[in-house]
Amino acid sequence: MSHWKEYKLGEIAELRKEGFMPNSDMVFPYIGLEHIEPESLSLNGIGQSSDVTSQKFKFYPNDVLYGKLRPYFKKVYSPNFEGVCSTDIYVVKAKNGVNSKYLFYLFATDEFTQLANSGSTGTRMPRADWKHLSETLWNIPDLPTQTAIASILSSLDQKIELNNAINRNLEALAQALFKQWFVDFNFPVDEHGNFSPFPGEMSEGQRGYKDSGGEMIESELGMIPKGWRVGKLGDVSTLIAGGDKPKNNTPTPDNKCKFPIYSNGISNNGLQGYTDKPRIFEESVTVSARGTIGFVCLRMQPYFPIVRLIAVIPNGSIISSKYLYQWLKNQNISGTGTTQQQLTVPDFSGFKILIPQIEIVKKYTLVMDSFFQTITSNITENQSLSKIRDTLLPKLISGELEVKDINTVSV
Repeated sequence: MSHWKEYKLGEIAELRKEGFMPNSDMVFPYIGLEHIEPESLSLNGIGQSSDVTSQKFKFYPNDVLYGKLRPYFKKVYSPNFEGVCSTDIYVVKAKNGVNSKYLFYLFATDEFTQLANSGSTGTRMPRADWKHLSETLWNIPDLPTQTAIASILSSLDQKIELNNAINRNLEALAQALFKQWFVDFNFPVDEHGNFSPFPGEMSEGQRGYKDSGGEMIESELGMIPKGWRVGKLGDVSTLIAGGDKPKNNTPTPDNKCKFPIYSNGISNNGLQGYTDKPRIFEESVTVSARGTIGFVCLRMQPYFPIVRLIAVIPNGSIISSKYLYQWLKNQNISGTGTTQQQLTVPDFSGFKILIPQIEIVKKYTLVMDSFFQTITSNITENQSLSKIRDTLLPKLISGELEVKDINTVSV
């Protein structure tokens, strides 16, 4: 490691403290403390600086954004765009001779998190202290080695993000088809006005049911196609409230604990570890019942729901889980209560749902099956890529694994 040298963090990185007061004339993407991670940015989008009123910090492409409040010490992000962020986020710039992506991965190590914890200040809301962090010592390689390490790790993250982008596009297509068929009621029909079961979008010049003059009838949800009806969620599905977290659980899957545990969280779709016995075996939908009320997820594998989560198992002879998933995503789901709102099974059982003719639901589900098979495959691949990245990260950053050795590793 002759090309490595010890530096204080303050010698290779500096804080960017460029203040920004939002106004209507200059609007930038805005990142809050809870959205630092790329997964959160993908789920919720990025706000606009005009949506906030207090002073923020400006950041630039390839800066390192690091959450200074515990428990956000592990959240770190390197944007490829210019924007503004919460003042509870450190905006860090790499100094000359330091690769900014390498610096990002250094901040992402468990060692950095531990040092941030050890030097944090405050009791009620501990904060990472930059003065402490700037004095910490790090072995840093020369610039070509930094660049090579960053390239290796970035290639894995880029593939993960590509898979995420594909999944977002497929989700958008699924929602667009749902809207066309079940909101605008322009599902494909033949010349006699009957449902014409073919996959995908309608051919050029062909009109859907409503636009071609299909008969509509009144309902509790407004005008709907003849032959459709409105029912209660509890009449077309089984609702189950999540329970306590099982005693047998692990943070990552193993041969025994391989069934996911889900809560009402948004990050990573609420994943809270793994257990040995699932509670829900059927393909179904979960809905957050407290905190993030109304956050809907499709669950295609057996799982265990815990508190603040409701599992909804559809009656397959009436609706499908993929139809139910899209229907609930398009609804305004709210809870009850004054102190802390919550969604209960009895209340949610009475939630109104549109029930189309089953042959239309079946065709939509058939199209969606191919979409979500690809989404599931990408998620599985991302889990494998993340595991590889997280294994390589500390070894590359510490110099335990030399860059030349990486050519023998298949990723």
